[in-house]
Amino acid sequence: MAGSEEVTTQHATVEDWTRALAESAGSPGGGAGTGVMLAIAAALTSMVAGYTEAGDGLREELAGLHARANSLREAALGLADDDASASEAFGAAFRLQPGPERETAIRQASEGAAKASAVLGERAMDAIGDLEWLASNGNPALIADVVVAFGALRAALTGARTNVSFDLAALTSAGAPLEQIREQHPALWATVKRLSTAVERIDGLTAGIDHRAAPTDAV
Repeated sequence: MAGSEEVTTQHATVEDWTRALAESAGSPGGGAGTGVMLAIAAALTSMVAGYTEAGDGLREELAGLHARANSLREAALGLADDDASASEAFGAAFRLQPGPERETAIRQASEGAAKASAVLGERAMDAIGDLEWLASNGNPALIADVVVAFGALRAALTGARTNVSFDLAALTSAGAPLEQIREQHPALWATVKRLSTAVERIDGLTAGIDHRAAPTDAV
């Protein structure tokens, strides 16, 4: 297998990519894994949509949902690779010798990593509505796949939230207190809270349909 730095989610096999993820290299890492989980959620959304038949009133809506899921699957893999690159820069910054150059590198890398994770999180939040639609209108025989997709989407949301928060906090290594970081990056700070709310929404939606997907659990 080629070195992990040459392995991308868009071109590697699952075996090669997960092997690279297992290495103690930091890239790909948890952020890239978050992108892969989003891609899995999008792929399952697309699959369920493809198995769903809609009446005249919902046909156009279903077609739009299907197209968005296919587009998101491809975009999520690219976002995973973007996050892997940001993670590599993040690790390189912390390996520098103490001094002004290191502080600047940490600040730039932390901001870049936080923004990469925030973009991924925004795309994950946008996908919730389509899965919610399929939970109500999708092929009932595939409700278990909808729940699995919700699980993958929840992992993506949780990963993005945690990574944005961690990367913002990493700015304290360059000497800035958290209150100053919040004031300097209000949009990223707000994204953390929005992602937390999105995770709660996922939990509520999953709880509402889990009895249909796993009926034996209620016996």
